[in-house]
Amino acid sequence: MGLLGAALRSAVWELSLGRRAGPGMSGLKALVRRFYALQEERVEAYRLFDEGHRAYLQSSPDYDFVRYRQLVHEITQAFNGISKEVIELKSRLHEEWDRPDLSEHMERIQEREREKLELTARLQLAKQRALHHPENESYQEETQELKQRVNKTIEAINEILQDFKYDSEEMEETGERERE
Repeated sequence: MGLLGAALRSAVWELSLGRRAGPGMSGLKALVRRFYALQEERVEAYRLFDEGHRAYLQSSPDYDFVRYRQLVHEITQAFNGISKEVIELKSRLHEEWDRPDLSEHMERIQEREREKLELTARLQLAKQRALHHPENESYQEETQELKQRVNKTIEAINEILQDFKYDSEEMEETGERERE
């Protein structure tokens, strides 16, 4: 599926950063860059999840549930691996780099990502119900409501990411001024 397993991702990360990067901007910047890379992995995982769900719905009425269940399993593993790594980054930012502001942004993003995943799963079920019962307007309404909630959650994530970006760029500017 193009997503690295959690163990492989962690091993690559440890090799590229070193387990305990010493003080200095480069180690902190590396943590910030890794966080952005993990967010990109989440976006890709959601894209694959949506793509797989569309394919599953198109296999109606003889759904290929075995293949879809395997996709859900792989996506769940990917999200778990990403989440574990973000938790580690969050801890390192707070404890090693004394950046509770960035750590707090990550925590808020994690909360919204959990919400988004739950809403996405509910939306997929609602879409299937709406497909099977096109005459039932309540299923169509539920689908629309869940789409709106997913979009609002994405907006909230993007706002927090903007705050994270602002605070992490402020850190870079401060570090550059201190070196002058």
